Amino acid sequence: MSFDEILGQEDAKRLLQNALRKDAVSHAYLFTGPAGSGQVKMALTFAKAIFCTASKDDACGECLECRKVEHGNHPDLTLLRPEGASLKIDQIRELQRVFSYRSEGIHPKVYIIEGADLMTVQAANSLLKFLEEPPAPAVGILISDNSSALLPTIQSRTQRIPFSPLHPDRMLQALSGEGVPVPLARCAVSLSAGIDGCRELLAQNWFAEMRNLVLQLAKESLGKSSSAVATAGSKLFKTGLGEHLDILFSMFHLWFKDMLYFLYRKHESIVFIDQLDFISKAARQRSTEQWVAYMEYAAESKRKLRSNANAQLCLEQFLIRLEG
Repeated sequence: MSFDEILGQEDAKRLLQNALRKDAVSHAYLFTGPAGSGQVKMALTFAKAIFCTASKDDACGECLECRKVEHGNHPDLTLLRPEGASLKIDQIRELQRVFSYRSEGIHPKVYIIEGADLMTVQAANSLLKFLEEPPAPAVGILISDNSSALLPTIQSRTQRIPFSPLHPDRMLQALSGEGVPVPLARCAVSLSAGIDGCRELLAQNWFAEMRNLVLQLAKESLGKSSSAVATAGSKLFKTGLGEHLDILFSMFHLWFKDMLYFLYRKHESIVFIDQLDFISKAARQRSTEQWVAYMEYAAESKRKLRSNANAQLCLEQFLIRLEG
């Protein structure tokens, strides 16, 4: 993977490649933007370019250094991810221990911290000291989709590299070229800020299944004698789909928005485009205000889930409100 192969994020690429060309790579970066918009892939490509022996401002992908990164066994590259719900102080201490040894090459060591905003207070304070005085030449890349949750002192000691959501049309075009069916691609694109996030969703076996279930529940909840609650109980919590209720509520939100798109004649924006016949009939069964209220129900249910409300109860309450 080289910078040229990364879709979008031209500003981020320009900033990083300029630093490489001018030998002005910073000691620490903060890659910030919506989840799935390509920060991890960009971080790995940047690390490869720092190590690369064949190119000054990119990763050739062929030299020994590049291949080591691609195979996940480069001795001077360390990746940290949250253990459970947070990044812990022991992980930062281990990073400091590893970095107390000199680099194996002429380049600095590189560390990438995913979910940097999930550091505990102790871990953040420990990292702060490391940022200020690394024991060996080092380049740190912190990745966060909620950078405001990071200590201001950490933010001030890193160079911010902003990432923005990729335009849906570009993602659709790329996924179409990869042979992804249009209905699934449109759904994934609407739930992700970047092509990596889309591919991640589409790779999940449950994703297509969840989309089908949302359509079934959405149609049943509009019926006179709704059986949506019973369907949800039998299909969600017995199959493991119940672990992904946040996606279910997000898909419902898109479904209700599609009704508004139809009423406002914005057919090109409809996500569930394969359901246009049904949408054309259903959209007029409720007022604009009702569809907006349903969208808020879905958003509210997601908020409840994040607050650790009982998942099954959360879904049942949501479906009952749709029948009201």
